[in-house]
Amino acid sequence: QVQLVESGGGLVQAGGSLRLSCAASGRAFRAYAMGWFRQAPGKEREFVATASWNGGITYIADSVKGRFTISRDNAKNTAYLQMNSLQPEDTAVYYCAARPEGTSRFAYEYASWGQGTQVTVSS
Repeated sequence: QVQLVESGGGLVQAGGSLRLSCAASGRAFRAYAMGWFRQAPGKEREFVATASWNGGITYIADSVKGRFTISRDNAKNTAYLQMNSLQPEDTAVYYCAARPEGTSRFAYEYASWGQGTQVTVSS
């Protein structure tokens, strides 16, 4: 399995931007599709975005489409989530995840998870 560590979370005002990073170590990063999920207090974990092994195929949740972008740099073993026009409803703990097959919107299909990074958007 691959080990994942997220970073880049923080407190931002509504309308602001953040870029989350997910650094991977362990087995070959390029062998994994990557996903981003989020979980707000009292809510279930929610799909945000996923990218194929080379970033050529991506899917973005409707709730963040047009504002969030997923990308990856296999040379740096890192995946990114660029978040623009952030809103208070985007407040959550954001997790990156990896799976050794193709992209997926379903959390249960991911074998490796990071510890999460908090994103708080103030109004």
